[in-house]
Amino acid sequence: MSERALVIVPTYNERENIRQLIESVLAKDPRIDMLIVDDASPDGTGQIVDEVAATNNRVSALHRAGKMGLGTAYLDGFRWALARDYEYVFEMDADFSHNPDHLPEFLRRIEDADLVLGSRYRNGRVTVVNWPMTRLLLSYAANIYARAVTGLQLFDSTGGFKCFRRKVLESIDLNAVKSNGYAFQIEMSFRAWKKGFRIAEIPIVFVDRTEGESKMSKRIVREAVWMVWRLRWWSITGRV
Repeated sequence: MSERALVIVPTYNERENIRQLIESVLAKDPRIDMLIVDDASPDGTGQIVDEVAATNNRVSALHRAGKMGLGTAYLDGFRWALARDYEYVFEMDADFSHNPDHLPEFLRRIEDADLVLGSRYRNGRVTVVNWPMTRLLLSYAANIYARAVTGLQLFDSTGGFKCFRRKVLESIDLNAVKSNGYAFQIEMSFRAWKKGFRIAEIPIVFVDRTEGESKMSKRIVREAVWMVWRLRWWSITGRV
């Protein structure tokens, strides 16, 4: 496989992690480039990325006006990738909760799939480190709930470590995607599934951040609760 891959990483106040993350990701495969989508981080994350990009043509920065949310960051990144010659497009967190060591396995599995998901709960095994029990139970229950409401048969539909083939993103009307928090992950996988694309899950170990602050909020949880019902309705009415 010689096609180019792009790892998209949304950032907001990730100066403690970003240099090390870039170095680690790029070391995994020479075909991988990175796009950092920064929401005007007041801690200077965007400036750090610019410094790195000035000396490394495998790194690019997309600066946005303010904190506009995870989903829109990925959508802007997808459009950026589609305007360039990338066959594989990754979603990845900035805080090392997604281990770059998993990237080679994603690239192997995408050879016979259209969308590869990193699963924290595959086959009943839970591979999450450093989460309090309340958050782990919430996440696990959210996946059961999403599976029951939408019919999307994934162990971990809320996870954000993913690799898309270009044709999947080209087939989805990105302007029609409505989610912006963690429900965005469910919606993108649901849309790919409804279009008949091959989805594979690989086991990953998810380690909660040790630097910076979590972006989880009650608003994000509420969005996910209601979005799965919207997806079900859209499916019934032929909007997806």
